[in-house]
Amino acid sequence: MNIVVCVKYVPDATAERGFDPGDRTVDRSGVPGLLSELDEYAVEAALKLAEAGDAEVTVLTVGPADAADALKKSLQMGAGKAVHVLDDAIHGSDSVGTSLVLAEAIRKLGTDQPVDLVLCGMASTDGSMSVVPAMLAERLDLPQVTFASELEVGDGTVRIRRDGEAATETVEAALPAVVSVTDQANEPRYPSFKGIMAAKKKPVQTWSLADLGVDAGSVGLAAAWTAVDSFEARPPRQKGTVVTDEGDGGQRLVAFLAEQRFV
Repeated sequence: MNIVVCVKYVPDATAERGFDPGDRTVDRSGVPGLLSELDEYAVEAALKLAEAGDAEVTVLTVGPADAADALKKSLQMGAGKAVHVLDDAIHGSDSVGTSLVLAEAIRKLGTDQPVDLVLCGMASTDGSMSVVPAMLAERLDLPQVTFASELEVGDGTVRIRRDGEAATETVEAALPAVVSVTDQANEPRYPSFKGIMAAKKKPVQTWSLADLGVDAGSVGLAAAWTAVDSFEARPPRQKGTVVTDEGDGGQRLVAFLAEQRFV
């Protein structure tokens, strides 16, 4: 089985991030980045499938040079090889452009051996849109099963359990397919010392848009369907109201909550 896991390099959510005043994209300078936490569940799901049978796991990312760190972490966890699509023209791409690049990279990966399964996290921790898996499925003309909290593969099919607020669904699709997994699917492993050392010898390919046959004019900020019009810093937190209990503290507290429409 040939499994491709799409991963993303994202800014650390705990760090202070700003916007480039020129093109109003996220300014990553001086901001540490990492493999998107939600993508770790997709990597772990792929590794479990590989351990249960004969499967090759490839991790794929689209991003700047530093995005190689996301691939490095995935390889340390146990993935077999990695592909990094790196091209300055991709800067500013939205989900539509990103899905195009990912889809063409997956097609290229399937040239020698068809891709049986594409795994994604349920969302990226920076964008939180959850739309790329569906876009990939559309572009690749594959069935999609999303938000899997449990995943099984066998007899040419993939079966997932999807947990909703009111019900649990079991959904099945024929392979090849695109699947997104949630943070309930498993517990991602920590890279072992052996895994860290082994990752140094695993192949990492770097492809450009030209390698994929993608026109630079179809991606990037100029081709994006969505863009940031303006931005401003979050206002400083206002000082709270202190209610001193002088016998009527409870009544004053209720009156305050009612004024704020909390009760």
